[in-house]
Amino acid sequence: MPDIHAARRAQLQEQAAALGADGALITSPVNVRYLTGLASSNAALLLPAAGAALLATDSRYAPAAQRDCPDLEVVVDRFVEPALAAAAAAHGLAPVGFEEHEMTVERHQALAAGGLTLVPLGRLAEGLRMVKDDAEIALLARACQITSESFEAALTSIRPGMTERELAIALEREMIERGAEKLAFDTIVASGPNGDTPHHVPASRPFAAGDLITIDCGARYAGYHADMTRTVAIGEPAGWQREIYDLVAAAQRAGLAAVTAGAGVAAVDAASRDLIAAAGHGGHFGHGVGHGVGLEIHEAPMIGHGRTGRLSAGVPVTVEPGIYLPGKGGVRIEDTLVVRAGAGPVPGELLTTVTRELLVL
Repeated sequence: MPDIHAARRAQLQEQAAALGADGALITSPVNVRYLTGLASSNAALLLPAAGAALLATDSRYAPAAQRDCPDLEVVVDRFVEPALAAAAAAHGLAPVGFEEHEMTVERHQALAAGGLTLVPLGRLAEGLRMVKDDAEIALLARACQITSESFEAALTSIRPGMTERELAIALEREMIERGAEKLAFDTIVASGPNGDTPHHVPASRPFAAGDLITIDCGARYAGYHADMTRTVAIGEPAGWQREIYDLVAAAQRAGLAAVTAGAGVAAVDAASRDLIAAAGHGGHFGHGVGHGVGLEIHEAPMIGHGRTGRLSAGVPVTVEPGIYLPGKGGVRIEDTLVVRAGAGPVPGELLTTVTRELLVL
């Protein structure tokens, strides 16, 4: 997609120039991929405010860079940042914007010592990445499809005596076999009292009758990350379990309905959070209601109390309220959807498709 990547670079060049920078040094691997198409653990991009871009990577990725980025001049060097700093100096670029949220103090000092004048660029690339084009949404939809189908397949294996870790492995195997390039993140399986920890690490605890099991999983496909959480029950749930499940389900429906173009992220958070707080469980829900997803599992916008900003059409986000009762267990329900303009039963487009009804196994 050279034309798409070139258009993205042109937007960033224009924004960097508006900040008074002669160019931009992009060092975040995710942002380099977004702007060039190259997936690499060692690459950087120099974008002059006017003129041709330079992509630097080492010999391990040079063939891929030359194949996938035919419209870019490729600099092959193990030390990509100093190589581009030297190129910036040779072209008389000063100052050059840098990604201060990504660059370490040590790396910054090394570039500055070499004579490069650096100014903060901010999260310009992350801002561009928020709204996805149709091709990106198609890749994200495929990641979500793999996730949903894998969850449904792994669900049939759940039984008393199976451990959290065994279920996590079974689910991960299903995702890889269905075409995931890798996991979007480490799978969470939290059963019984372990469900009181939102990011519990699957352990050797065996499932037992009466357990709620929270399963948070996602596949990565062509770089794009899916994110979905469901909570299931082994055996008929107790009254308190059904109560918190129904409350979280209602809060999630309210959050999904609030995801519309132009909505404030704090308002989306409040749509879910206020229901939980009104039922007396405000202290049992500590994390934000959701976040953006794409080339990273957590990216802008963040949907939470006190967050600022508004949603735009074409932005994929999650909605994931939960209730976590210390020592007893918890419930979380999460979907990935795309913000859309216009009305409908759910204004956003749901990409994860597993039922949100409580499954009793």
